[in-house]
Amino acid sequence: MGYIYVGCACLVGLVFAASAISKFRDFAGFVASVPRLVPMPARRAEPVAVVVVAAETSVPVLVAIPPLRGAGFAIAGVLLIAFTAAIGTALRRGRRSSCRCFGASDAPLGVRHLARNGVLLAAALGGVLASGPATSGDVLPPIAGSAVAGVGGLVGALLIITLDDIVDLFARNA
Repeated sequence: MGYIYVGCACLVGLVFAASAISKFRDFAGFVASVPRLVPMPARRAEPVAVVVVAAETSVPVLVAIPPLRGAGFAIAGVLLIAFTAAIGTALRRGRRSSCRCFGASDAPLGVRHLARNGVLLAAALGGVLASGPATSGDVLPPIAGSAVAGVGGLVGALLIITLDDIVDLFARNA
């Protein structure tokens, strides 16, 4: 289970780190996008955005700390469920807000964002299951296997982070 934990921690941790950093870089833009995605008064958007960014920032830190890794994956799971529900509701209502998941993107929300969140939710669940109860004697699995699992998580994270760019690239050339 150690390799699953390493791969899931790299995948989920890197995706949430990239998401939080991109929101920090354009916080005003993220705040402005919140009421377009989730029906709420504009005055509530900033507190909601602060909570989202704080929670996203906590995920990579928590999944890296053995006694807290289960909590990190659980927070990621709760966020992903909330994001998926918000995206699904927006799509059902015909709102074509842009995805502000990884910065200032013009890509409209779509089914691919729901699928992406499903993959991330599966990784968060896998991380929770692989974490198990932390003990003081926890050690990571052998370095070679951990490196392979970590690189797998890194590649997965890069694909998820650049999903909109990849889709746009192939859509323009189709």
